[in-house]
Amino acid sequence: MREADVSIREFMQREFRHFNAATTVDAAQGWCDHLERDGKMFLTLAGAMSTAELGISIAELIRSDKVHAICCTGANLEEDIFNLVAHDHYVRIRNWRELTCEDEQSLLDRHLNRITDTCIPEEEAFRRIERALVKSWRRLAELGTREFPHEILYRLLRDGELESMYQIDPRDSWMVAAAEKDLPIFVPGWEDSTTGNVFAAKCIEGEFATPGLVRHGVEYMIELADWYTRTAASSSIGFFQIGGGIAGDFPICVVPMLEQDLLRRDTPLWGYFCQIGDSTTSYGSYSGAVPNEKITWGKLSPETPSFMIESDATIVAPLIFRYVLES
Repeated sequence: MREADVSIREFMQREFRHFNAATTVDAAQGWCDHLERDGKMFLTLAGAMSTAELGISIAELIRSDKVHAICCTGANLEEDIFNLVAHDHYVRIRNWRELTCEDEQSLLDRHLNRITDTCIPEEEAFRRIERALVKSWRRLAELGTREFPHEILYRLLRDGELESMYQIDPRDSWMVAAAEKDLPIFVPGWEDSTTGNVFAAKCIEGEFATPGLVRHGVEYMIELADWYTRTAASSSIGFFQIGGGIAGDFPICVVPMLEQDLLRRDTPLWGYFCQIGDSTTSYGSYSGAVPNEKITWGKLSPETPSFMIESDATIVAPLIFRYVLES
């Protein structure tokens, strides 16, 4: 077989034989095995995965029915949309490790907000989306209804209000793919995002009478409990976690909540678990907690296929995604 004929899947099986590389293959194959047993996959996105443009492969996973629900930070929710409508105005900083404080101030003066090597343009991204969102929030206030943050963005995408601004192929946007599928999304701590900050500012200014206009927080957990209960009745649910923090901590807790707090003793545990992260397991760093710690919290069992990949998610995740897509 010529090298040019080797797929990503075949390349990984041939070359990734030890250490984190071997775990990467095991985790990818475990995902495939889980789906082959009619399992569902729950994906969590922490960090700045949307700005890292993981949406290119995540969109394919969604359209291929290999991801069935997502929990993400408010930043990942909005940053996929920012990238969709303002990609041409992003600025790449190749020497980002060498920037001085004065260099950083210069970027701020140009209204460029840096995420590692990429700067998001304030006017073309933040303010453009802000204008569309404020119209949506006003609509909710006029109708006397409430929606979750992802539902509001779904409506904007489906109604075509942003389509004239697209600067990338919409097939590379995971939010576009999710809106097409009406994929369940859960966004804990949405207020810790640019659009969440904007909404808080509008409430402080008095434009909106109540922050409750946008649903989030505990209501998302209630929705998640309902989704998990219905889905787990017929399918094992896997958990693929990128990074740590609230995007992973929030949803994985739904199982012990159902079992211990609601006393639903027949609640199935998560049927597969993988986490990609480079946080050292020390000093109480939960983001770097190894999977077996989750057994003591009633989230996983000793039999759950579990994998911890200590590496850069922007390198590892696309490889696993492609492996799964080629299955």
